[in-house]
Amino acid sequence: MLKYGKTAQNAIMAISHLAEVYDGGTTRLSSRDIARNRNLPQPIVAKLLVNLSQAGLVQGAPGPKGGYWLAKNPAEISLYEIVSTFEKVGDTLSCPFGTGACDASVPCPLHHKLLELDKQLVDFLNESKLDAFSKHLPRQPVF
Repeated sequence: MLKYGKTAQNAIMAISHLAEVYDGGTTRLSSRDIARNRNLPQPIVAKLLVNLSQAGLVQGAPGPKGGYWLAKNPAEISLYEIVSTFEKVGDTLSCPFGTGACDASVPCPLHHKLLELDKQLVDFLNESKLDAFSKHLPRQPVF
């Protein structure tokens, strides 16, 4: 079962901005630039970028000409790779009737629907690549 929370959502927001400006690694953004663009706190973005770098999804360099950039082409990075960097993958399905109340041999009324929902989410995250962000600039909010 894959569940993802605010940290993984923030990571997608941060790394998607790197996808928007991707040019093979020439353009580098600071954690402050990314935070400002995505309306996220800079310390959180800095921590996310360290984790994404350790996962091999982004690269970074310190100093005045430093910053962060994608480690590979956005078309090669799935949302699943990002989410699985921050979330535990493979947990067993949590039955709404309580722990141990259901399994594949004795399913609860929601068991199969929950498994299908999980499969749809995993498929969506695997099929969705960061190049979706590099092809479309975000729409400006309408007030």
